[in-house]
Amino acid sequence: MHTPSQQFLSKLGVTEPADTHTTAPDDRRSFLKKTLGGLALGGFMFAPLEDVLAHSTSKVNRYSAPADLKITDMRYATGMNSTGRCTIIRIDTNQGIYGLGEVRDGASWRYAMFLKSRILGMNPCSVEMIFKRIKQFGFHGRQGGGVSGVEMALWDLAGKAYGVPVYQLLGGKYRDRVRLYADTPEVEDPAEFAAKLKDRLEGKGFTFLKMDFGIELLKNTPGAVVNSNYWDIGRQWTNQPMTYGATEHPFTQVQITPKGLDVLAERISRVREAVGYDIPLASDHYGHFDQNNAIRLGKAVEPYRLAWLEDLIPWKFTEQWKQITNAIDTPTLTGEDIYLKEEFIKLIDAHAIDLIHPDLATAGGILETKRIGDYAEERGVAMAMHFAGLPISFMANVHCAAATQNFVALEHHSLDVPYWSSLVKSDKPLIEKGFAIVPDKPGLGVELNDEELKKHLAPEDKSYFAPTPEWDENRSWDRLWS
Repeated sequence: MHTPSQQFLSKLGVTEPADTHTTAPDDRRSFLKKTLGGLALGGFMFAPLEDVLAHSTSKVNRYSAPADLKITDMRYATGMNSTGRCTIIRIDTNQGIYGLGEVRDGASWRYAMFLKSRILGMNPCSVEMIFKRIKQFGFHGRQGGGVSGVEMALWDLAGKAYGVPVYQLLGGKYRDRVRLYADTPEVEDPAEFAAKLKDRLEGKGFTFLKMDFGIELLKNTPGAVVNSNYWDIGRQWTNQPMTYGATEHPFTQVQITPKGLDVLAERISRVREAVGYDIPLASDHYGHFDQNNAIRLGKAVEPYRLAWLEDLIPWKFTEQWKQITNAIDTPTLTGEDIYLKEEFIKLIDAHAIDLIHPDLATAGGILETKRIGDYAEERGVAMAMHFAGLPISFMANVHCAAATQNFVALEHHSLDVPYWSSLVKSDKPLIEKGFAIVPDKPGLGVELNDEELKKHLAPEDKSYFAPTPEWDENRSWDRLWS
């Protein structure tokens, strides 16, 4: 039989020691003090029930008050993805929960920290309101990385606050597994390239591949490229002014000769022979030449039924893209450097490309990328997703892909980085046989493995989520209208 005190405590979900008759008075007082946080028994017995509950649970870390959440801090740590730098940001709150986001690979952490003063004190669950407040500070390419990284962290926080995975906040999921496509970087040695392909298919179980082939491969082949006596076609990734790498495609006047086209087609032919036609095979990184040469290249490789030709020319030349797409039978694709949905809408409405290819860490984050995908779906256009970062951004992509119907495949660019998966902790493997596993834990579903990430910090900045008070104060008037 329960005593009156036991019956009262049971209403609060608290169990008193069973044998109260043999428990010493001092022991009972100690129990009540620990249970009720030191509230005097007499005051406790006559207090309103809601006051008793508030007091007795005052030291409990609750995630059940999202309406009262406030952003209190933002910090960062920059990790290495092989040779590339990727900054992870952490947004802290007054309730002890935090959200993780990631600035796009190769972008400066300053793009994110610049936004800190503009979001302090706001409720992180108001994701769209905060996004509209900060989106003016992003732009195309890596400059979209700060806004997108903050947006990821806000969704991670909102999911944790409400106790649901991010995809649920987007309307639910279409799939439990997200198909990945394995990027295979440009390798000149055919034997080495074949070994990489074999490992991706047989060793890692991928069902979708992408290869790089372009005029860099022709740099030592006489008679393969016109105008290579002026431009160094082997330096596509330079960015110094007036170099080949920094000159947009229509302005190089580089042309591929019939001999060059034959060499590139032969390379694709060997890959197709190795992997067969059951495997989708996409392509990328051709070099800097205009739409006419893009059309000639597209026609030369049509027999090999590539999944797509990616970024043949810069994304902003909509009319030129339409000319290419209408002239060839291989699907065309672009979009990894586009910020926000408006430029995607132009390409989609003009029927300029066959597939869109946003990079979530540039496009504006999780919700903006889903909106881009949904717009494309309504107009019959599929969406693949570009990605080359660390697991935090990867999981943001996974949630978005799970929640977007017209999704085709997500890029995985770090298969040759041995520590990549161990940078985070998860109750499920990140990847199984070429598919990402959609997590069910709240938020993005992963947490950082601090010990592992600390081993791979950028050499010029070994700080690890250090205080950032220098970014607390807003020193400008940001409204865009009077």
